[in-house]
Amino acid sequence: MMADVNAKTNHAIPAPASGPGTTLEKPVYDPTAPSAIEVEHIVKKYGDFTAVDDVSFSVKEGEIFGLLGPNGAGKSTLIRMMTTLIPITSGRALIAGHDVAKEPNAARRLIGVIPQALTSDLDLTIEENMSIYAKLYDVPAKERKKSIDELLELVDLTKWRDAATKTLSGGMRRRLEIARGLVHHPSIFFLDEPTTGLDPVSRVAVWEMLGNIKEHRKLTILITTHYMDEADRLCDRIAIVDHGKLVALDAPMALKASVPGSNVIEAQFENPPADWEQRLHTLDAVTSVQHEGAGMFRVLTGNGSRTTTELVEMAVTSGVPVKSLSVQNTTLDDVFVHYTGRQLRDELQKAYAFVMPQRPGLQP
Repeated sequence: MMADVNAKTNHAIPAPASGPGTTLEKPVYDPTAPSAIEVEHIVKKYGDFTAVDDVSFSVKEGEIFGLLGPNGAGKSTLIRMMTTLIPITSGRALIAGHDVAKEPNAARRLIGVIPQALTSDLDLTIEENMSIYAKLYDVPAKERKKSIDELLELVDLTKWRDAATKTLSGGMRRRLEIARGLVHHPSIFFLDEPTTGLDPVSRVAVWEMLGNIKEHRKLTILITTHYMDEADRLCDRIAIVDHGKLVALDAPMALKASVPGSNVIEAQFENPPADWEQRLHTLDAVTSVQHEGAGMFRVLTGNGSRTTTELVEMAVTSGVPVKSLSVQNTTLDDVFVHYTGRQLRDELQKAYAFVMPQRPGLQP
């Protein structure tokens, strides 16, 4: 059954452990809470090209909401419109009730934005970077120091507060960016690919840190990520965008249930024949076969044990050695491919009518 793009979930799904020694848990949010973000029939056009096409969704207060999609799907364009960086062609976006087109300054004061690129000044110290950002938002001096002290403690950077930013590791710089984006006490936090380029240990550390900050600051978080395991464990709901349209929206467990086939078989064969993919399609209960190259095939099936037995028997009969074989449940990777396909799509976008927003804290 396809996931309804307007579906709402009434519970948070418990998350599996992320690995030995970690305590990463899915947050709990209230689906009956007021909406922190409302996107209503939003459209963005660059000349004749439509980057975002009539997208609508809402994000509840306290929710962690994931935005997924292939390259060029419209994710970053959506975030830029919601955060007042580019004008909306039609439709509207509301941040805590403020229309971003009509009340951009009010919306900006309520949001924190962490772009994918690291933007802190390398020649300043950690504390100097945070202090300058706080001044741009007119945070009073007394409150500024208290906020910086609290955030540095939360992101475990207190003992490095006087260190030059250029001396920090990638993970430490990402933690600085997140702390800096929260220094003015926003209630809504946008993160664009927050763990891209980080090693697995740093990724887990960043997400545990975000969970800790969310608990202390009562944040609503909207993220984009290419790490499906991250989205599965952390997001209350996930929206999948493709070709500028919203194609699915639901809780991770409901999205996985919407994909035909409850099990995934990953099998690598030695020198499989040219028609091997078609032959795998004929196995009992198989709903989908993806050839991933190097003799590796990903088979979705409604009966993992039966299909595995038939697959091995067919390989033995055909004289095709099996190099590796594993069976698992459907993942968000399968959901992603199911709704978006496997084509790599990159779109060039011309920023017609681009308007650079005022810096927060500056008055005309």
